[in-house]
Amino acid sequence: MNEKYLRQLSKQFPNRAAVATEIVNLSAILNLPKGTEHYMTDIHGEYEQFTHVLRNGSGAVRRKIDEVFGDELIDKDKRQLATLVYYPEEKMKMILSDKKLNAEEWYNVTLHRLIKLTKKASSKYTRSKVRKALPKDFAYIMEELLSDRSDIADQEGYYSEIFHDVIRIGRARELVVAFCEVIRAFTVDHLHIIGDIYDRGPAPHLVMDDLRAFKNVDIQWGNHDVVWMGAAAGNPACVATVLRICARYGNLDILEQGYGISALPLVRFAMKAYANDDCPAFPIKYSTDQYDKMDETLDMKIHKAITIIQFKVEGQMIKRHPEYNMDDRMLLDKIDRKKGTVRIKGVDYKLLDPEFPTVDPKDPYKLTPEEKDVMDKMQQAFINSERLQRHISFLYEKGALYKVCNGQLLFHGCVPLNEDGSFMEVTLEGKKYKGKALYDKLDKMLREAYYNRDMTKPTKSDIHYYGWLNAGSPVFGKDQMATFERQYLVEKEPQAEKLNPYYKLQENEEVIDNILAEFGLTGPDSHIINGHVPVKQIKGESPVRCGGKLLSIDGGFSKPYQKTTGIAGYTLTYNSYGMVLVAHEPFKSMMDAVTEETDVHSNKILEERVVKRKLVRDTDTGAKLAEDIKDLEALMEAYKKGIIPEA
Repeated sequence: MNEKYLRQLSKQFPNRAAVATEIVNLSAILNLPKGTEHYMTDIHGEYEQFTHVLRNGSGAVRRKIDEVFGDELIDKDKRQLATLVYYPEEKMKMILSDKKLNAEEWYNVTLHRLIKLTKKASSKYTRSKVRKALPKDFAYIMEELLSDRSDIADQEGYYSEIFHDVIRIGRARELVVAFCEVIRAFTVDHLHIIGDIYDRGPAPHLVMDDLRAFKNVDIQWGNHDVVWMGAAAGNPACVATVLRICARYGNLDILEQGYGISALPLVRFAMKAYANDDCPAFPIKYSTDQYDKMDETLDMKIHKAITIIQFKVEGQMIKRHPEYNMDDRMLLDKIDRKKGTVRIKGVDYKLLDPEFPTVDPKDPYKLTPEEKDVMDKMQQAFINSERLQRHISFLYEKGALYKVCNGQLLFHGCVPLNEDGSFMEVTLEGKKYKGKALYDKLDKMLREAYYNRDMTKPTKSDIHYYGWLNAGSPVFGKDQMATFERQYLVEKEPQAEKLNPYYKLQENEEVIDNILAEFGLTGPDSHIINGHVPVKQIKGESPVRCGGKLLSIDGGFSKPYQKTTGIAGYTLTYNSYGMVLVAHEPFKSMMDAVTEETDVHSNKILEERVVKRKLVRDTDTGAKLAEDIKDLEALMEAYKKGIIPEA
């Protein structure tokens, strides 16, 4: 062991007693049950459903209530207790508004139940970790209530006296909230978000706020996240794309209310440039029931205005990067104004909307002065949004294109493959990459584009646009993004977006084993866990592929997808006993959950139990702790031999 390193370690553990204490502590942690991991994907701004599933741990909280109370409580009381844990402030407000209720008696009964539940939820953790997790305002009281006082004969009476004092000084409500938050925190140890936090839904900014507040979280970027990352760097194609998607789903309010980004320059331009244009090919796919249809006529003009701008700046980017091989996406120069058609792959198609008032046939990809002014202002608005920059910085800090964790391979989209199942080669910066090397290279390029960004030259972030929709991007996984075709054509054939062969080879065990091995995984308990392509349960599709080796858990969290999937998303939990994959039914609202005590409605799709209960020593964290113990043992030996003096 390096003596210099041991001397540094001795500053933290200055003598044998300190070393021995830490070795015992770490050894104890190794023998605790593995914490619960929670996997979610393709949230797409659906905040209320996201926070509900997060708060109940995909049913993990209710399962703990059933374990603790069994037949002791009837189902009605269990539902009320579960709802209280999920939404303590809202539920208490409703319960305590009942004038006939004896509030002190209710607090007494409820706090007793919360103590039992907290003991169960925290049983996987050391006393030290539990102590550190308690809120400062109630740490002493909660630690006392959670301890088993064998020296006191009437423990319940002892607790009741404490409750009485807490109620008397007016802090009972806050204590209930504190217990509920601790229960939720201990029920799920680690959260994995497997991409696509942004777009379509109304509140991605609130999702990001919750993720920033969660203690243990990692994020595997989806293509919708990557395009927002590029927009935050001011990349013109990414900015235009984000604006277009927000306009298409009637969600421009996200920008102003969520990020302080005013779309007024775009609105004014659209009202003027498309004043006499009905924009028939640009309907709004509003994603919430709160959408005001009175805005639809204007929103259609905005939608068309930014779509044309996107095609222009996208074309400029394609010209800058011939290596992206995206010339087939340049269609503005293929339009025949007189015939009202566009030529795509040698075939002429009739346009649904033949009006292009801002497109110069001689230079179709040049922005008009008014369009350039709009883009300049919108780029600066994205760059200068403090909240957006905080959120994107968090994505980089906690995120990556993939993660290998506790034997599981997590990524959003795919590992690009050829038709024969071999890894597809992709050229980046003049060199060819495939498999894990492709992921590593693109991850590095995305980070460099952000951390070394030059706000005066936002086109340096073009790699984000590549990640968003290029056929070689593992987070996209299709041959094209057919935005123009889907907007302007009736014919379905040119609108098709062909999936990478990865998706049709998901039942091929040899292919899946090769992918796992490429990322260093060969054990029988390893899985690929990804999202991106919604599983259409309504058509008989299953999220469980290749005998359970691959789990595709995008089932339609996003409301616009739920008509085609038949459900409202899948989530996965992985605790010391194994994995549970569930399919969720559509979520109504938080207020419905509070008032009606409607818990997470889900159907169990897969339950994969381990032969032997997994302990912390069986996890990646355990491997790190085992290394720490070896280092401490080496330091102990150095103290014994006098190589390093004790303090």
